[in-house]
Amino acid sequence: MRILLLADIHANWPALAAIDERFDVCLFLGDVVDYAADPVPCIDWIRRYAGAWVRGNHDHSVAHRVVMRSGGIFRHVASAMRPRHFEVLDHDHLTWLARMPVTRHLTIDGSRFLLVHGTPRDPLDEYVTDSEIQWQQRLEHVDVDFVCVGHTHLPMHLQLERMQVVNPGSVGQPRDGDPRAAYAIIDHGQVEIRRVPYDIDQTLRQMRSCGIDEDAIAAAELILRSGGRVKATGTSAAQTEHLFDDL
Repeated sequence: MRILLLADIHANWPALAAIDERFDVCLFLGDVVDYAADPVPCIDWIRRYAGAWVRGNHDHSVAHRVVMRSGGIFRHVASAMRPRHFEVLDHDHLTWLARMPVTRHLTIDGSRFLLVHGTPRDPLDEYVTDSEIQWQQRLEHVDVDFVCVGHTHLPMHLQLERMQVVNPGSVGQPRDGDPRAAYAIIDHGQVEIRRVPYDIDQTLRQMRSCGIDEDAIAAAELILRSGGRVKATGTSAAQTEHLFDDL
């Protein structure tokens, strides 16, 4: 059984369209919207090809029209894209986003999976990267073979004592310094993180064609071309790392 894991597409259709993989089942780990300007084909692809999905914090925010808090380059870009989302997403799209489950348990080819965007403790918002200690604490009462997560935009594969934790990274907005779209393949229990280049210029042209303001496009370009390694002028290393909490 060949499983395609996707997370954090963020309305970046050129990035999603660049993934050309054979799969038996696709699992989507949340955040199909925000940050780029083409949410409709991304949603339609997931609804057509994914076998299971969970809701991300941005899916929740768009579906319920949550007002973005100000501050930070990532929030600036997301806020600029919101009017475009509400212009093109119809009632059916928004209802689907609102009804996405926040967690999902399923068994595939004899392996037990837990899907969640953040963590089992806080499915939408908790941010945990590759700390084995933190994941062991959060999975103490979880009994599965694979825990599949998104949210951090950082690819990660941990082999814990009782289970594996996999974050495929972000399709549409990587933040590990590699601008290529990230995803994962689980093939007969073996996990492989993969990357594929895509046309960032096409993503930016789509933003311009929608009338997104140039300041937001410039910020988006900086994020996309740097693989999310954005450093504000005058920030320390510690402050720079904190920028990535701006999800």
